[in-house]
Amino acid sequence: MPQTTHSTPSFSVAVYPAQALRVCNGANFGDALSVAGDLMPDDIYALASPAPLLRLSLSAAGADGALTIAADTGTGQPGAALHVDCCITLMNPMGQTCDVLVLVELDGHQRIAQVYALPLAPLVEKDEYSLVTINQQGARARLAEMGCTAFARGTHITMADGAQCRIENLRPGDRVLTRDDGPQAIRWVGGTTVRAVGAMAPILIAAGTLNNERDLMLGPDHRLFIYQRNDALGAGRAEVLVRASHLVNGTTITRMDGGFVDYFQLLFDHHQIIYAEGIAAETLLLDNRTLPALPKGLAQDLPQAAHPERPHMAFEVKDSLLDIPNAAEILRRASGRRQGET
Repeated sequence: MPQTTHSTPSFSVAVYPAQALRVCNGANFGDALSVAGDLMPDDIYALASPAPLLRLSLSAAGADGALTIAADTGTGQPGAALHVDCCITLMNPMGQTCDVLVLVELDGHQRIAQVYALPLAPLVEKDEYSLVTINQQGARARLAEMGCTAFARGTHITMADGAQCRIENLRPGDRVLTRDDGPQAIRWVGGTTVRAVGAMAPILIAAGTLNNERDLMLGPDHRLFIYQRNDALGAGRAEVLVRASHLVNGTTITRMDGGFVDYFQLLFDHHQIIYAEGIAAETLLLDNRTLPALPKGLAQDLPQAAHPERPHMAFEVKDSLLDIPNAAEILRRASGRRQGET
């Protein structure tokens, strides 16, 4: 892959300070959530009430993808190093489980300054959770998965010859139609099954909402590429990238919370815009944040840990421009005709 010097943008996750999750019964009674070496299986934790989620902004930079706290964070010390210590599994009395990433902020002497809990599914205040497993292997990959673009099983992708193929049937080497580079071969197809809750719950865009031919279901951080015939959003440009989660309106674009979802990722040699159910959408952006989500063998074959800059990367719309109840309808009208219109 071409060498690149572009910087990785910051990304935000919703966390609890460790003090909000304490052992209410067990060997570490009274202790707050801590690092793997201090945890005891079967300890029972309870989330304090109230326990507001905090915004922790991160950046993955450098050849090793080291995490630091970004300048725009809502908690933590900007510039401080951050370590993904482990992934724990908590289970409530009903047998429902929730995975939680344990993040550790380090001070200038590489000592623990703060510990954060990043739940991958919602935790309920005052409910009791038994610590089932502690996994230090693959914790960073779980964080990386949160940043990966993801199409749900059944999504139709437009191929180089115009045919429609379900994403689960695609294989490396298959040629897909891209917006910028025409037909391009897939480098890798990734697949994972996760609980469709919290940060991993998919977004459903009903057919016709954005001039899409069928329902489209994809991950919440997946960005759609929309060409406006006029700058209806006031973004200063006709072409925009919009995260699916920012378009949720509760009617035509909804969060599908509950059960499980099969997610698939498509990797090309360059970050691409492809067509899914007729909507232009991005493929996996390979950078220091998402690289740990790739299989080890594939990651070792990619000497550069980032895709080169692409012009469309500057098109992402600010959240403030989408903080309106009818953003999806505005974009649909700006980008094409109503169904049935001539």
